[in-house]
Amino acid sequence: CAGTLKPPTLSRRPTAPKIPEGEKVDFDDIQKKRQNKDLMELQALIDAHFEHRKKEEEELIALKERIEKRRAERAEQQRVRAEKEKERQARREEERRIREEADAKKKADEDAKKKSALSSMGSQYSSHLQRADQKRGGKKETEREKKKKILAARRKPLNIDHLNEEKLKEKIKELHDWMAQLESEKFDHTERLKRQKYEVTTLRKRIEELSKL
Repeated sequence: CAGTLKPPTLSRRPTAPKIPEGEKVDFDDIQKKRQNKDLMELQALIDAHFEHRKKEEEELIALKERIEKRRAERAEQQRVRAEKEKERQARREEERRIREEADAKKKADEDAKKKSALSSMGSQYSSHLQRADQKRGGKKETEREKKKKILAARRKPLNIDHLNEEKLKEKIKELHDWMAQLESEKFDHTERLKRQKYEVTTLRKRIEELSKL
């Protein structure tokens, strides 16, 4: 029945193989076969180990080659960037040189135009004075009137409301050059006036000496 317990069965112990009677057992041969088997297993382990080492070395060599290739590519990229930067710098220097030459030529042209305008202005002013003298019957203008007319002719409107910062800088430089030129002309006129006063004084003295004689 289900409630009864069966006595545990004892496991059978392995028994050594029976050696046939009358046959001689060669233990040396058994030992030799066992050693050969162990040697074959050891050789297989050694072969597997060296195969694994060989695979690791191949992977290491491939990794080194990829690293060297990447390093060479990076060096080439840096060289190309350096060449491009060098070309950019050379192009900027060339553009700056061309711009400076153009600015210098423009300034020289403006200076030439100013000198031409001043010369023309002087001749026009002289002819204007002559015509005015003729209209007034030869009456000479006072120095104050001459000064006013000269200033009115030379005074230029600024007209700077529409200029940007760069154009304002150019305008300031132009006015500075114009003032420097006016100062130079003022100095020349002052020196000429001194020389004329000296010559007039010298002539008066000679006239007085001649009148005494």
